Amino acid sequence: MKKIIPALIAIVLIIIITAVGFGTKLVEKYSYSKERADLTEYFGITDSNDVPIILQDEQIEEHARLWDGVCYFDSATVHKYFNDRFYEDKKENLLLYTLPDAIVSTSIGSRSVTVNGSGSERDYVIARYEGDVLYVAADFVKEYTNFSYDLYTEPNHVQIYTEWTERQTALIAKDTQVRYQGGIKSDILTDVQEGDKVIVLEEMETWTKVKTADAFIGYVENKKLGERAVETPQPVTDYAEPVYQSNTRDHKINLAWHAVAGAAGGEVLAEAMEGVKSVNVISPTWFSLSDNEGDFTSFATQDYVAKAHDMGLEVWGLVDNFSNEGVDTYEVLARTSTRTHLIEGLIDTAAEYGLDGINIDFENISLDAGEPFIEFIRELSIPCRERGIVLSIDNYVPMGNTNHYDREEQGIVADYVIIMGYDEHYKGSDSAGSVASIDFVETGIKNTVEQVPADKVINAIPFYTRIWETKGTEVDSQAVGMELAQQFIADHGITTAWDEETCQNYGEYQSDDAFYQVWLEDAESIRVKLNVMNNYGVAGVAEWKLGFEVDSVWDVLEEYMNQ
Repeated sequence: MKKIIPALIAIVLIIIITAVGFGTKLVEKYSYSKERADLTEYFGITDSNDVPIILQDEQIEEHARLWDGVCYFDSATVHKYFNDRFYEDKKENLLLYTLPDAIVSTSIGSRSVTVNGSGSERDYVIARYEGDVLYVAADFVKEYTNFSYDLYTEPNHVQIYTEWTERQTALIAKDTQVRYQGGIKSDILTDVQEGDKVIVLEEMETWTKVKTADAFIGYVENKKLGERAVETPQPVTDYAEPVYQSNTRDHKINLAWHAVAGAAGGEVLAEAMEGVKSVNVISPTWFSLSDNEGDFTSFATQDYVAKAHDMGLEVWGLVDNFSNEGVDTYEVLARTSTRTHLIEGLIDTAAEYGLDGINIDFENISLDAGEPFIEFIRELSIPCRERGIVLSIDNYVPMGNTNHYDREEQGIVADYVIIMGYDEHYKGSDSAGSVASIDFVETGIKNTVEQVPADKVINAIPFYTRIWETKGTEVDSQAVGMELAQQFIADHGITTAWDEETCQNYGEYQSDDAFYQVWLEDAESIRVKLNVMNNYGVAGVAEWKLGFEVDSVWDVLEEYMNQ
């Protein structure tokens, strides 16, 4: 017995130790972790001024900054998520915002704001640089943008809403924790109390992904969630979208560009208009940027305008950026002072000669000049809108890398967006082809009306044809008017046939080592283009250029205008 008792004691101790060990493992397995997450790591906070952004119900990669208790967004974030009308003038250290009737301006680093010459103060620095990155105060962005935000500082993060759609919510049924992941061993992000409301983001079998009132996104056990509801949050009510009044006409536009190389009087216009039908706008190529200071040359004459008005024509003076050497469009438009000088000059000239409109024909705009260009259009639209001057903008067919022309914004602030529906193939093209095949034209119209209201879109058609010459691998062409193209066909005995793919009459011939091709623009090809335009309900037609047409084209255009 004495030998048995120690053995029994040892067995009991082993059982107890085993039970304790097993129990400990059970406790460890089923007990809730009390470890708290490193919130700096959770949010990805890099320093004391760093402010992660929760946009709607998701943390985005961009971060805000916090200086002197004020939240700032970098300009790229402002443009991407909030409002791309804020314009940074790096050359003159300005931040601008253009309204339908005013330009808001502040010097970067200042608390002062000027609106059409009238000043006011903010109690914070409105915009500031960190390195070469511009940051704009959230409160200033909010003055001109429809969004709400709540800033939290323990730790830094900001909740932003730009949309207020229906969402599901739940009340916390019992004090608990929001964890980093769905599991009792996951680290704790924050505590929630009975009765707290959370936004339900994703429901799973035993855990639900939620967002707390102070924008922590994590997981809560389903059994800790109580009453559910569907809510529509209260949207921002202290903001109204700006209204851009347009100087559009209540009739179709038929604009003919009139290429003039000098000061032309009324007799020149009268001669050019002989046999012309249904044109109601003449756009003489009068103005060209002449230097990088915002000056321009002018061929405008009172006699021409008076004659045009006598003929029932509106005059929309064309301004180009390519007629004078040494002009750098970026240099002209990137500085506020030179933009202002150019705009004042154009408006003064329009008033002096009684112009009805201004037609901007800025071509080959570089990527870096895209923002200055659209800012120029915004700013020019203000005096045009005030004085009833029609503002129209010429654009390439929207294909390739031309998004920086920002046709959507043009369609908001300008009166007409004109598609230059030609130069599908041009001098310098690698291969011969049509100047304006029907697919090319329709694609241009279709892509434009997806961004611009159809009643602001004018499609321009070519009055010219290219005669193509191919010698071996060398391709060359010359642009000629319709009459000269027909003469070329007749002189060389070329038989033309209708090409269904391009909807043009096509002809070709071989001469020694040269192969010649023509895709004709004529009354037949123009008719098909006009039918497509009618189908899309665009505002009208333009023609490049007056004097290149044959008389039969005007009958087709007159039919279109009367439809």
